[in-house]
Amino acid sequence: MSGVLYVMAGVLLDQDRRVLLAQRPVGKHLAGLWEFPGGKLEAGERPLAGLARELREELGITVRGARPLVAVPWTYGERELLLDAWCVEYWDGEPQSLEGQALQWLPPTRVDPAILTPADGPILQALLATGQLPLPQADTDPLL
Repeated sequence: MSGVLYVMAGVLLDQDRRVLLAQRPVGKHLAGLWEFPGGKLEAGERPLAGLARELREELGITVRGARPLVAVPWTYGERELLLDAWCVEYWDGEPQSLEGQALQWLPPTRVDPAILTPADGPILQALLATGQLPLPQADTDPLL
């Protein structure tokens, strides 16, 4: 995918069935808007490995199980990206802000699409439309 920036996004759901959103920090493109946490895939990195790395760096969690939800091609001016969103069903650790971004948990049905980055809106739509809500974080180990 030359010229296209490949970005991973994780849709985490807690025990109360709320999704985790991160606010884009001051100084970054689309500062102040909210997004599903994640980040850029590195050269040669597989999608799940990149998602796990980004969530470890950004939130301090270890992903133990995830599945693809939707891939969203998007263009911001001259920048083309593919936002690959996965439902993160199992993880170790408590998500925390390691990069200074604000975090909030909201029920998916209560997320106002106007607060999201434009590319993250279709992720919320896919989550709600397909009913593919991730399972809440479980105490049992998945079969990986």
